Amino acid sequence: MRLMPCVLALLVSAAPALAQSNCGGDFGAFVAGLKTEATQKGYDAGTIDGFFRGVRRDPAVLRADGAQGVFQRPFIDFARRLISADRITRGKRNAARYDSIFDRIEQDYGVDRGVLLAFWAFETDFGAVQGDFNTANALVTLAHDCRRPELFRPQIFAALELYRRGDFDPANTTGAWAGEIGMVQMLPQDILDNGVDGDGDGIVSLKTSAPDALLSGAKMLQGLGWRKGEPWIHEVEVPAGFDWSLSGLDTVKPAGDWAAMGIKARDGALAQDLPASLIVPQGHKGPAFLAYPNFNVYFEWNQSFTYVMTAAYFGTRLQGAPVFEAGNPDPGLSGDQMKALQRKLAARGHDVGGIDGILGAGTRAAVRAEQARLGLPVDAWPTPELLNRL
Repeated sequence: MRLMPCVLALLVSAAPALAQSNCGGDFGAFVAGLKTEATQKGYDAGTIDGFFRGVRRDPAVLRADGAQGVFQRPFIDFARRLISADRITRGKRNAARYDSIFDRIEQDYGVDRGVLLAFWAFETDFGAVQGDFNTANALVTLAHDCRRPELFRPQIFAALELYRRGDFDPANTTGAWAGEIGMVQMLPQDILDNGVDGDGDGIVSLKTSAPDALLSGAKMLQGLGWRKGEPWIHEVEVPAGFDWSLSGLDTVKPAGDWAAMGIKARDGALAQDLPASLIVPQGHKGPAFLAYPNFNVYFEWNQSFTYVMTAAYFGTRLQGAPVFEAGNPDPGLSGDQMKALQRKLAARGHDVGGIDGILGAGTRAAVRAEQARLGLPVDAWPTPELLNRL
């Protein structure tokens, strides 16, 4: 699931208050409870009735929530699938078409055009595929489902506020299954906090206006800590005999220190004074990158390492970087094998964050620990060899 920054913030700041929120049970009673809460928040009866009239539970939303296997793909496969020559061409065409908008974005918000073009491409194929789930139904369905109500319940009231302002049509507004709307897929609270009228028509429309969507996305990234004028990742070459235990986002050194260890940029020059981490998304035999502070902002957009790595890399391609050197990485694990590995890791006392078949942060940390114990290269890439040796 794509977790937008406002959702992550709400998970931390609002969870105590929302922990006691009702979920599940009779859907009609649940909606009645939402209406009562809306009244308590000061909304009038007409607004409440207009928003909730016709809202229904959508089973397709729950099916989509449980079918995110795309993020189980390794980086190289995912990147090759999403970054086609045609998509790069269209990205460059859109960069030229909206050149003045991107100039404004870089001046006002400090976000490079390649970064936003990559998000725009990945989220909706430059606006062509924005999702056809009714947004109000999706949000209420997910809030009613008891797995993550604290994430979605606040978004219902953000959408209600957009409706009160005249910027949301509960009967006709559509988007992704998780409630994101528009060309760069922003949740209702994101739009309330960061919506920008980029084309000057007096309306913030992320579904129909590329300037509105791009400027709103840039404002959000700036608020998440994007550092103006700084890179996000840089592909590098790593010398033979390198200590792979130094790889990973937990080890941060000035890029100049990495260079002193023999790490070289494949193209251009490293940002010598910036803090950076060495990341090897498919282990020590695959491509390698230095990740700068801006790379961490991507995780506020999406928690999937594969998505983040691919979006960040695509952003550099749109800025002129070469195709990555794939190398010859060891085979990874299938979804079932990954679950088997996670069960073994959990049995050894590691917190893998759930047996879900996804290589998340907890599983990566556990893999590193077991690689070190077994005398394997400590690169966080789970292989059949590791699975067999546990």
